Amino acid sequence: MQSITKRHLTDHEIRMVLHRAFGPDTEPLRTTAFTEGCFAAVYGIDLADGRELVLKVSPSPQLRLLRYEVDLANTEIEFYRFATAAGLPVPAVRFADADGGYLLIDRLRGRSLEAVKSDLSAGQLERLRHDLGAICARLATVTGPAFGYPRRDGHTRSGSWRTSFLAFVDDILTDAVEYHRELPMPAERIAELISRHAAVLDEVSTPSLVHFDLWDGNIFVLPDGDGVTVEGIIDGERAFYGDPIAELVSLALFTDPERVPGLLAGFLGEQRQLTAGERLRWRLYTVYLDLIMVTEGAVRGHVTEEQDQFRTFVLGHLAEHLAEL
Repeated sequence: MQSITKRHLTDHEIRMVLHRAFGPDTEPLRTTAFTEGCFAAVYGIDLADGRELVLKVSPSPQLRLLRYEVDLANTEIEFYRFATAAGLPVPAVRFADADGGYLLIDRLRGRSLEAVKSDLSAGQLERLRHDLGAICARLATVTGPAFGYPRRDGHTRSGSWRTSFLAFVDDILTDAVEYHRELPMPAERIAELISRHAAVLDEVSTPSLVHFDLWDGNIFVLPDGDGVTVEGIIDGERAFYGDPIAELVSLALFTDPERVPGLLAGFLGEQRQLTAGERLRWRLYTVYLDLIMVTEGAVRGHVTEEQDQFRTFVLGHLAEHLAEL
């Protein structure tokens, strides 16, 4: 997908990254630009020694992005480092340069869940969703020193989840206003609705690592017996330290997590459902993600009819959840 945020590299520039990572004798046999996604440029690279890698390139630091889209390479590097230490299924990082915006990881061999889920039975999907819930429960055991995004300038970082999350919301609403993005109601009214329920955020006392972008396209699976197993999760650039319940927003994208067989059993434990407070928090995080999705197109620089239709859908979804608040 075309986007002005994709910083495309020449063959020479790719070779220079490889030389920095592995030495001057490293040569690519084949380089393939992946066209999926609408934010970072991504390349598949086959090396002469048989290694198969993925090079992810962050947008130019001179480009104006959304307020939360700062230092994302550093965020993704931190996510992979701590997820690996916790034994989670993520690709191995072979080279990372947060300042340059380069990340080299092993290429996964499977396919995205988005690509294969229509071929899976209800039982196979339930088992997989249960496993994903358990993976995210394990991710939630990774904790940080403070709430907020792990960007190095410290913006949104605090000792209170309420303070950090309200800063998230203020940033995205400011972006929406500055870029003249259509919203279901005035930004001030949205902020008021969220603030009205902000006390429920104080139920969260531990800053847990949250991926927050685990839709099916970022989950890779491999065949396993009569079903599939999770090979790896990718794209941790939007991770933050906060409430693990926020993970359910993308794990059950555009639907109620209680209606996704297997998910909550893996995430919360057998027989447990969301508490009233957790459901309210999930709704607040759903509003936040919807606000991101209706605003981010303003800095991508390329709008297709399909993207416009998707934004219209998200606006409707956002309006429904705001009405519940």
